Amino acid sequence: MGEYRKYSDELKAEAVKLVLDKGMSREEVSRQLQIPKGSIGNWVSAVKAGKAPMTGEEKTSAEMSAEIAKLRKDLNEMRLERDILKKATAYFAKESLQGTRG
Repeated sequence: MGEYRKYSDELKAEAVKLVLDKGMSREEVSRQLQIPKGSIGNWVSAVKAGKAPMTGEEKTSAEMSAEIAKLRKDLNEMRLERDILKKATAYFAKESLQGTRG
């Protein structure tokens, strides 16, 4: 039986980029990186199907959804804080004006 090799995400991403972005064939990439063309084909198919990110830096849709939810929560908190500061500024400005009209 053949030996199973584990490839880094960076190497997989590079192989997929060579095929998808540079237009190289799986055979060319296979020879250049010394990776079986079947593995490269699997990686390319997974990226095209949206089942795998193209690079190690890209996030899955679940990760992106979680990040969007966190950013929305943060935005709502910032809006609340801004509104409180606006009201406080108006209140103290009114107080300071009343103190000068004596």
